[in-house]
Amino acid sequence: MPATLRSLRIRHLALVESLDWSVKPGFNVVTGETGAGKSIILGALTLVLGERADKSLIRTGADQCSVEATFDLGDTSKLNLFLEEHGIEPCEEGQLLLKRVFTGSGTNRQFINGSQTTLANLREVGAGLVDLHGPHDHQSLFSRDQQRAIIDAYADADELLQRFGAEFSEFTRLREELETLASETSDQNLALWRFQHQELTIAELRAGELAELQNRYNVAANARRILELTAAVSEGLSQADDSILNRLGEIARQLRELERLDPATAPFVNQYEAAAVEIEELERAVSDYQRRVEIDPEALHEMESRLNLLQSLQRKYHGNEDDLIGLREELGGRLARFDRRDEIRQELEVKLAAQRQKAILWAKQLSERRRAAAAKLAPTVQRHLTELGFKQSHFEVHLETPEELAPYGFDMVEFLFAPNPGEAPKPLRAIASSGEISRVMLAIKTALAAEDLIGLLVFDEIDANVGGEVANAVGAKMRAIAESRQVLAITHMPQVASAAATHFCVSKDIIDGRTRTTLRPVTGEERIQEIARMLGGRSKLALEHARELLTRRPR
Repeated sequence: MPATLRSLRIRHLALVESLDWSVKPGFNVVTGETGAGKSIILGALTLVLGERADKSLIRTGADQCSVEATFDLGDTSKLNLFLEEHGIEPCEEGQLLLKRVFTGSGTNRQFINGSQTTLANLREVGAGLVDLHGPHDHQSLFSRDQQRAIIDAYADADELLQRFGAEFSEFTRLREELETLASETSDQNLALWRFQHQELTIAELRAGELAELQNRYNVAANARRILELTAAVSEGLSQADDSILNRLGEIARQLRELERLDPATAPFVNQYEAAAVEIEELERAVSDYQRRVEIDPEALHEMESRLNLLQSLQRKYHGNEDDLIGLREELGGRLARFDRRDEIRQELEVKLAAQRQKAILWAKQLSERRRAAAAKLAPTVQRHLTELGFKQSHFEVHLETPEELAPYGFDMVEFLFAPNPGEAPKPLRAIASSGEISRVMLAIKTALAAEDLIGLLVFDEIDANVGGEVANAVGAKMRAIAESRQVLAITHMPQVASAAATHFCVSKDIIDGRTRTTLRPVTGEERIQEIARMLGGRSKLALEHARELLTRRPR
């Protein structure tokens, strides 16, 4: 069996203070009076799978809310590869642990197997675990895109879709390139490009020139003061009568005499000699630098003009030197393409035609796969609809194949349904009854269950607006799905509740002045009492009917 939910742990979510729920394999049902908190249980599951969190859900008086879910997995190899790629601890002993924490300050944290991760990763993992259907989810069945996705899932067309998608993306890229070429070849564009390319070419731009030029300009602009300073330094070092080097000579004589008097002072002489060498090298370096500095008004003017040009170009084209050099090369490429535009256009047209044929080849294979799947799905859904009370209904999958490539291939899919004999099949969106569309959805999900890899199907009151034998059929259908999948149904229908292998009841109690939602398994007489309540009361007749419903349930 695919992945199943083992447990759900909730802390401080809405009316739930603390709840630990051990879920069983097979068919699980949750019942309870309106307002007891069934939706909170389902909300906790969607939160831990990555649904948007709202701090208003945190229980009054608590700082944070947390939800944990443990799943039992079959094969973990594929999931572990994903987890490893995203720096997440792998699954151990076939178990996956998901956790979601959010605080009153708006902080959200999510964990997979104890590793903190992103909400996107949590959602991606969760998407492969649970298939959830609520009372309003039948709206998605009205979408032709969703109907096509159902056919593709039934057809196991993922690989074909990926291959077609790659070829169609390349086809789209070539088509856009051809369109860009056509828009680029206007005379107005050409004149502007030629002017800009010429302007940038004449400028003879060089990477790093601006910083280098600014440094040279600063030196030239301050040449007079630089010469004054270097002259003063040279004089102080060597040229004046009391210069440092002249005074060092006297110090050297004194140190040598000191060494004769006390040999222990010999290191002083070595230190002096090293200092004297450093000062002599400094004096030579300052003198060399002084000789290189010139006062040249003409050179200064040229540097100033060059700086103004570079800064003006950068402002005009909104970029630095590297950007301008790149733009110059790009414009040169555009002009070269323009000169070869007819040749390039012909090449692109040939490539586009060839690529279109490649995409068409995969689109046709995809279309064939869809038609085969539609021919198989329609009678399967029809059989399930018959079992759900539509004895003489008609369901078909209509495919239109216009010869125009689209991101999904050729096919446009429409599910058509006639609930009564003598009526022409109509699109599902034309069905007014929510009870009818809910049963159609259940029939489709039953048909898909054998092909779907998702292990847990959640039905949230999709049996609304049905009753009697139809409700019996809905319960039987969910029980049939549960033979190969784990099913969790939230229901108000006693016929559905009695069909489940495991029954949980949600209740709302006031303890110490606080309202608390609790969840407990019900069995034996307690389950009979709950089924009787759902039937309308706990009268003797209701209790007998409840026993009868549970007795009829296959063991």
